[in-house]
Amino acid sequence: MVSILGKWHSEHLESFRKRTPKFFLEDERLFERWDDHHIACLTKEFPRFKDIVVQWIMHPWERDARLVHEAITKGPQAYGLLIEIACTRSSEELLGARKAYQSLFDQSIEDVASRLEGIERKLLVALVSSYRYEGSRVNEGTARLEATTLAIAVKNVDKKNPIEDDGIVRILTTRSKLHLKAVVKYYKEIYGKNIDEDLDTLMSLKETLQCLCNPQAYFSKVLNDAFKDDADENTKEALTRVIVTQSNVDMKEIIEEFDKQYKVPLTQKIEDVALGNYKDFLVSLIRRVA
Repeated sequence: MVSILGKWHSEHLESFRKRTPKFFLEDERLFERWDDHHIACLTKEFPRFKDIVVQWIMHPWERDARLVHEAITKGPQAYGLLIEIACTRSSEELLGARKAYQSLFDQSIEDVASRLEGIERKLLVALVSSYRYEGSRVNEGTARLEATTLAIAVKNVDKKNPIEDDGIVRILTTRSKLHLKAVVKYYKEIYGKNIDEDLDTLMSLKETLQCLCNPQAYFSKVLNDAFKDDADENTKEALTRVIVTQSNVDMKEIIEEFDKQYKVPLTQKIEDVALGNYKDFLVSLIRRVA
């Protein structure tokens, strides 16, 4: 099972979903989803191994929709997961997750996010609602001006948190990732240091910019945190989530970044902390792209 599933690509997974109607149901929106009863059965028999198998076979839109629902349910300590999904998916993928959320939970992500509490609410609602421009055009003059706007907001944090500022939220949620990389570049040119150095007390803003501009570094840190002995359960779950969701996206770059940042191969860290079939499946997914 491990050797077969670990080698499947997206077309194999789609074929499996369509040819196993007892496991996957098609609703009135023609959306194919896991049958909840079978997920419950798997839950009883396989802890982490179940999670990785279910997430790997699941349609990516459904996977993200369920992750969003889980993050909203857990509350503020899991809001970083909302940022991760909203910022590391393409506009089409995020739109797909929003469609899947409606099929699964009969409500919209935007509506649920609007009821979140805390200062992050405005940013989170805007991020999950956005359909970001993904073209190659970057206005360098605008990027320089917005670097200054961002710097002013960060330096005036005592008066107002930047993630509550309409202008900052607009920049973070509408500009392309290429444009935001230019903003970060100009920030360093103008102020002499990386913007990350000024955001240690503004974690939501820091994670948003990292996910948008340097996702490989962000995911490497998330993985490293999951390996720590004192990591809580939410943090440990990220190991499954990152390997599965990024396997067909930028896993090779994440592997390289992890090796560079922490001076140890990712597969070796997995061998050291994971066990049994769960470990084998994680390693098989990584070796597909290594």
